[in-house]
Amino acid sequence: MTTTNPTRRRMVQLVAGAAAAGLAGCSSSGGQPGGGTESGHEETETGHHEGTESEHGHEETETGHHEETEDEHHEETESGHGHEDGGHDEIGEPTDHAEVKMITKDGEYHFAPHVARVNVGGTVTFHNESGSHSAAAYHPDNDKPQLAPDGAASWDSGLLTEQGATFKHTFETEGVYHYYCEPHESLGMIGSVIVGEPDAHGQPALEDPPAELGETQRTKIKELNERVNETLGHTH
Repeated sequence: MTTTNPTRRRMVQLVAGAAAAGLAGCSSSGGQPGGGTESGHEETETGHHEGTESEHGHEETETGHHEETEDEHHEETESGHGHEDGGHDEIGEPTDHAEVKMITKDGEYHFAPHVARVNVGGTVTFHNESGSHSAAAYHPDNDKPQLAPDGAASWDSGLLTEQGATFKHTFETEGVYHYYCEPHESLGMIGSVIVGEPDAHGQPALEDPPAELGETQRTKIKELNERVNETLGHTH
C-alpha cells in the first residue's frame, strides 16, 4: 500500500498551476491586439509631433521671408525719400525763408531740395546735414561762369565740415541762380534758387550750360533748367 505525502502533493499542484498560468500569460500576450495598438499609437503620436514641428518650421521660414521683403521695401523707400524723390521735389510758391540741406548719403552728394524758391529779399539757409560741403554761386567773383541775374551779388559759404553748421544768404535781385558745392561739383552737386517771379527769358542761368563746365555739371544744370522753366511756365 502506497502512501502519498500531502505536502509533496501540494507542492506539485502549485508548480503545475504556476506553469499553466505562465503558459496562459504567454498565449494571452501574443494574441492580444492591444499590445500592437499601443505601440502603433506611440508611433502615431511621434509622427504627428514631428509633422507639427515641420509645419512650424515652414511658418518660421515664411515669416522670415516676409520680414526680409518688408526690410528691402523699407530700404528702397528710404533711399528714394533721402534723395527727395530723385530730384522731383515740389518747388511750390516763393516764401520769405527757405532751407536747403547739404547731404552725403550712400556715396551720393546733393542739395535738398534741388530747387528752392524765395521772395525778393528772402533768405536761404544752407544746413550741413552730413559730410563736408559748401554752397557757392556760379559767378565771376568765384572764378566761375555767370549763372545768376545781371548785377546779382555773389556768395560763397566756404567749407562747412561740422554736422549742423549753417550758412545764410539773402537774395536781393530777382531771377534764377545756380550754385555748387566746391568739393563735389564734379559729381553733380549743384542746386538752384528762384527769387521772386522772374521772366524766364533773359536769365543767364537758363541758357545752354557753359562749354567750359564738365559733362556731369552740364547734364545736372540742364535737368535743373527743365524744372525751373516748368515752374515759371516757360516751356519750349
